Amino acid sequence: MLDHTHVPAAASWVDGTRGHPDFPIQNLPLGVFRQGGGTPRVGVAIGDQVLDTRAAVELGLMDGLDPASRLALTAGALNDWMALPPAARTALRHAVFALLDADHPGRARHASLAGQLLRQQAQCELLLPADVGDYTDFYAGIHHATQVGRLFRPNSPLMPNYKHVPIAYHGRASSIRPSGSPVRRPTGQVRTAAGVDVPALRPSAQLDFELELAIWIGPGNALGAPVPLAAAADHAAGYGLLNDWSARDIQAWEYQPLGPFQGKNFASTVSPWVVTADALAPFRCAPMARGGDDPELLPYLRDEADAAAGGLSIALEAWLSTARMRELALGPCRLSASDARHLYWTPAQMVAQHTLGGCNLRPGDLLGSGTISAPDDSGHGSLLELTRGGTRPIELPSGETRLFLEAGDEIALTAHCRRDGFARIGFGESRARIID
Repeated sequence: MLDHTHVPAAASWVDGTRGHPDFPIQNLPLGVFRQGGGTPRVGVAIGDQVLDTRAAVELGLMDGLDPASRLALTAGALNDWMALPPAARTALRHAVFALLDADHPGRARHASLAGQLLRQQAQCELLLPADVGDYTDFYAGIHHATQVGRLFRPNSPLMPNYKHVPIAYHGRASSIRPSGSPVRRPTGQVRTAAGVDVPALRPSAQLDFELELAIWIGPGNALGAPVPLAAAADHAAGYGLLNDWSARDIQAWEYQPLGPFQGKNFASTVSPWVVTADALAPFRCAPMARGGDDPELLPYLRDEADAAAGGLSIALEAWLSTARMRELALGPCRLSASDARHLYWTPAQMVAQHTLGGCNLRPGDLLGSGTISAPDDSGHGSLLELTRGGTRPIELPSGETRLFLEAGDEIALTAHCRRDGFARIGFGESRARIID
């Protein structure tokens, strides 16, 4: 719900925050940081700085919160914060907003403590936001599913079940890394030639990125207790960016009959800041409209509130920088511009589907949305689509071409929300460089 923390005129006493493209006071995403090899601490991004929430608790500035919320602010990961009920997470956001608000009656005292409360982001190491117990990657981007399906099944690109059920596979939590961590090219079995069912063991030659939304699970559910769709949105504590790297040649050889394995499990990169569900309230929207020929959903996937505002309006971009481009002092090249509005399934529908059979989600579990592509050529969320399955090279400002990623290539995913009458907020970035 909208409240005083979304007012566009609100400002912080922290320098450089008004009009900040990512982290004005209307955002207040949470993350985990450390300095000088110290212990991990929870922080809140405000402008180019980080609010040290442990310091705020120790200074008595969070005494109005309940004990569980104060404990969550002194932890070394966001799992305890994610476990809080929605009302408690909202109260915590209000407390942080009050601490940073330029119009708060305690502004003078709060600003006088800036040296104890604030850290420069550039001087912080940003860590994985939570201890990820489980990771599930959905396939909810219908334009990506259609475009990729068309490469292999021109006459029937979507499988018959796609519009009936949110499809997903269980991914590998242990290889999830925060932005800035390098990605090593995987080795695996690949076909020796197209159409030849004889494999060879070699490094992947078709390394690809995927432009996805990260959905961080909040309170979770008990084993055997499905989450109804009407309550599912409360189980998404926050959102980020996810690059679910893919080795397309390894994946092509192994994926039948059981789906992705080593072509996907070598690395996934997430952005370090978790944009809260509360911060995204102004940017809720109706989900992608279902076509007149689309099948009627089963009742457990239908809810009036979710159909009215279960979607998210988030502009997404993917950028490429090669080693040669950096040598020539060329800026990154934008590969894709898409939007979370293109998801066929809402985050709440993903949660409801995940728990339908009784699976228990836990605080800090991570869901990937699947690659979010636009319906036209401006918004392909992977090189597989951009190069038409590796048959049409893309040209770069350096004069280089790419079919898939090479050593030294760096992919950065970025995102922001913008709506008339509200402040722009951003997600930071998910960035990683390929090493061989």
